[in-house]
Amino acid sequence: MRTCRVESKDGHFKPFDIGGDNLVVIAGPCSLESYELGIQVGEVMREVCTELGFEYIFKASFDKANRTSIKSWRGPGIETGLEQLSRIGKALQVPTLTDIHEAWQADVAAQSVDMLQIPAFLCRQTDLLVAAAKTQKPINIKKAQFLAPEDMLSALNKCRDSGGNACLCERGATMGYHELVVDMRSLVEMRAFDCPIIFDATHSVQKPGAGGTASGGDRRFILPLSRAAVAIGIDGIFIETHPKPSEAKCDGPNMIPLERVREYLRQIKKIDSIVRNDIGFTEIDFMEKT
Repeated sequence: MRTCRVESKDGHFKPFDIGGDNLVVIAGPCSLESYELGIQVGEVMREVCTELGFEYIFKASFDKANRTSIKSWRGPGIETGLEQLSRIGKALQVPTLTDIHEAWQADVAAQSVDMLQIPAFLCRQTDLLVAAAKTQKPINIKKAQFLAPEDMLSALNKCRDSGGNACLCERGATMGYHELVVDMRSLVEMRAFDCPIIFDATHSVQKPGAGGTASGGDRRFILPLSRAAVAIGIDGIFIETHPKPSEAKCDGPNMIPLERVREYLRQIKKIDSIVRNDIGFTEIDFMEKT
C-alpha cells in the first residue's frame, strides 16, 4: 500500500510513514486557543502515544472558516497561529498538522507545519488540492459528509496528478438534519485506492448546527465507533481533545476530555495489535469465482 511520509525539513522529529508499521494518532484541540493550551495537550498526547507505541502528530487549526455563526470563535489567525504551531512542534519534537481553506494558504502553512489538511466541505476544490499537493507535504483529505467513499478517488487523484501524496479520512455522512452516521464499509472501499486511511473519531459524532449557533455532538459514541474502525484495519485515528471540553471555544461536545485519552488509546492499542499482528489487513474474498 502506498504510504504518506511525514518528515521535518529541520529534523526536529524522526520521520515515519502513515501506513507503516505503527498506527498514527493525529490529535489536539479543535482550535489553537493559545500556545499554552497546545503545549499542555501535546505533552499529554506525546507521552501516551510514546507509551503505547503510536506515532503522534499534533493538530490544531489557526482558523475555523466554516463556523455555524459569524460570532463563533475562529482561531488566532494565520500569522499568529502558524507561528505558534511551529513553536509547539519544535518544543515537543513532534510533527504538526493544520487545515487550510484557500489555495494561497498552502505555501504559507507549509513553511510552518509538517502536514496539511483539507476540510471535508472543501475536498472537491481543485485549486486547493493542487496547491496543497505542490507543497510536497503529506495531505489528509477529509471525506465530505455528502460524498460516497468511491467519490474520493477523484480528490485523491487531483493530489497525485499534481505530484502530492495523501491520506483519506472518514468523518461520517449526513443522515437527515443534524445527524451524521458512519458507514464502516467506506473504510474498506477507500483502502482499495492504495492510500492510507484515517478515521476521524470525534467529528463523526458531531451534530452539525444542532446547537443553534454552534454544532452539537455526542461523545458517548467516540469509543465504540473507534473500536469498530480500528478492528476493520486503519492506518491512523484523528481525535480532538481538550482539558475542559465544556469550556472549549469550538466543538466541545464532541471532544475527548484530555484526562480520558490514555484509557481511550489503551483500548485502541489492544484492538490494533490484534489486527496488525494476529489477523492482518487482508480481506477475505467471499465472492464466487466466475
